Amino acid sequence: MNAVKTLVRLDENSRIPKYQQIVNSIIEDIENSHLLVGDKIPSINEISEEHYLSRDTVEKAYNQLKEKKIILSVKGKGYYVAKNISTSKLRVLFLLNKLSNYKLKTYNSFIDSMGADAQVDLNIYHCDPRMLQNILNENMGAYDYYVLMPHFKHEKHGHYNLDPEVMKCLKRIPDDKLIIMDNQIPELGEGISAIYQDFKNDIYNALCEGIFQLQHYEKLMLVYPLETVYPYPREILLGFKKFCQDFDFDFEVLETVYPEMELRPKDAFVVIEENDLVNLVKQVREQHYVLGKEIGIISYNDTPLKELLGITVISTDFKLMGETAAYMIKKNKKESVKNVFKFINRGSV
Repeated sequence: MNAVKTLVRLDENSRIPKYQQIVNSIIEDIENSHLLVGDKIPSINEISEEHYLSRDTVEKAYNQLKEKKIILSVKGKGYYVAKNISTSKLRVLFLLNKLSNYKLKTYNSFIDSMGADAQVDLNIYHCDPRMLQNILNENMGAYDYYVLMPHFKHEKHGHYNLDPEVMKCLKRIPDDKLIIMDNQIPELGEGISAIYQDFKNDIYNALCEGIFQLQHYEKLMLVYPLETVYPYPREILLGFKKFCQDFDFDFEVLETVYPEMELRPKDAFVVIEENDLVNLVKQVREQHYVLGKEIGIISYNDTPLKELLGITVISTDFKLMGETAAYMIKKNKKESVKNVFKFINRGSV
């Protein structure tokens, strides 16, 4: 760590409070690279004595800088620059529950829509509520906005939407600084911006869109993995069952696509995991069935590869989700919006 380098500049004629002038002076030195990460800054006593200020005034400035994670204190040594910053840019912490093609599509869309006016930091918490809690606590107050996709897993890999300890962290974030994506947390109140999927009704309505194609099949199967690293909302299962019951389809729920499946003509599958999709298409070919006529396949969540292979999908618009979140931030909108979810027929059903 380097020696003390900065000189705090104060204007006695300014109406800006002295503590804020200290904050602005240190931030300006960091932005201009006069201060680098690891550089030591003057102590509270040094600034207090040099500028005839109370310790409380200087301490208030340093506390604000520490809350924003701009400086850190080392016991017995002093205060040091913790990170590079740019106050001209909005700082956004983007929290994904997992890495996947479609989640990254949302993230990239958000980045593109925010443009050069924002610094967006990506963090993955792997559906682990304790990991998310730690990330939020470590970064509380350090960002202008927090964008979160809330999906959590039990010890037995079951999915759930709400964690009490995470809720405590989220409630510490001002309502206008938090945006919930992909899922809903009604318990946060109506003042939170959200772009969400309604998993139960989305799959139900999308299958209704494809009813003309599905009516040619005698049995519908949902391949819904019960134990997986990143579990899926049970509302998907509930929506599928409701559709089959309302339209009098014979149906079955499978945990996976098993080896040597006993496929029969007029079977149709809704498949969530991509590995299951690959295994199913392979078995359809090996057993010489005609995809889209004898065996139907619908995949959950669209990707460019599924489009290339001509796989029918039911999917939300992940690109639109990212664009909408960026729009809310840039226009200071506080809305709760259900994202578009649709049936896209490519001939595999």
